Amino acid sequence: MTKRATKGVLLVQLGTPDSPKTTDVRKYLTEFLMDRRVIDIPSLGRNLLVKGVIVPKRAAQSAATYATIWDEINGSPLMYYSLLQQKMLQEELGEEYHVELAMRYQNPSIESALQKMQSMFLESIRIIPLFPQYASATSGSVIEKVMEIMQTWPYFPQVSFVNSYCEDPDMIDTFVDHALRHDIAAHDHVLFSYHGLPVRQLGKVDPTGNLVCPETGCDSCKMETNAFCYLSQCYGTTRAIAKKLDLTEDQYTVCFQSRLGKTPWIQPYTSDTLHDLASKGVKKLLVFSPAFVSDCIETIDEIQVEYANEFKALGGEKVTMVESLNDDPKWIQALKRLALNT
Repeated sequence: MTKRATKGVLLVQLGTPDSPKTTDVRKYLTEFLMDRRVIDIPSLGRNLLVKGVIVPKRAAQSAATYATIWDEINGSPLMYYSLLQQKMLQEELGEEYHVELAMRYQNPSIESALQKMQSMFLESIRIIPLFPQYASATSGSVIEKVMEIMQTWPYFPQVSFVNSYCEDPDMIDTFVDHALRHDIAAHDHVLFSYHGLPVRQLGKVDPTGNLVCPETGCDSCKMETNAFCYLSQCYGTTRAIAKKLDLTEDQYTVCFQSRLGKTPWIQPYTSDTLHDLASKGVKKLLVFSPAFVSDCIETIDEIQVEYANEFKALGGEKVTMVESLNDDPKWIQALKRLALNT
């Protein structure tokens, strides 16, 4: 007899278009960029910018890029690995738990996943955003959406959220294991390329509203891991991986990719870093992208194609990507501990 699940775990990833068709990519980009936590400007300006400029300009181009990474059988790499993570975590937790997967944007939606969990009358639900480093635009957006949906429920199970896990030991060890698949010594330099954020969003974690962050971050956030500072958590992840690999500070650089628009984003930008390293004679790069727990368009195309081609045009020879966490069993153990809150 199958035991009824009494505890739920909701894994939430950023999202992916339903297909690489321009219409589906347009829907995805619109929902994503209209989130007030992603583009944090007044709604009128956001509407004009997103629907009048960014999406019309980028939809077809992004669709063409998605088509290059879309697998005929497995579809979106992000969806493929996220579903594997859900399945493997379910197997680890057993029948007492029910594990759902949702995407913050598009499908399966957080609303549909929570509706299913509501119908099961679970005693508790643990929400795990699949973003190791906390940011208002990622984990914060997921938490807000979950609370918005659940506020109408007639009953409330015990609900808990995972804020961040930027230095989780099993996650760090998985990245290290993946790096050791490559000959690190055969590379001239190591890059830690994280997804960027507008600089103005860094200061918003200060409840006084007085914090103004420099474009490269303050010195303290590069040395200490703060609870809500995305930049400090990126450096925390980097330090943990570098320590395990015995990398000295001159052997690696932290940088930030995926800039959108003309407003200042966290620096140094990955593109600028490539130019700087190439000018110094660096030929071979090993690249981590630890903001992503699954390989996706940012790791498969942006780094391995766009940045690799840019680096080679500057005189570089090789860009080697460290695989993301994907379906590694050690990463699933990290998710299990997060689910169990141990």
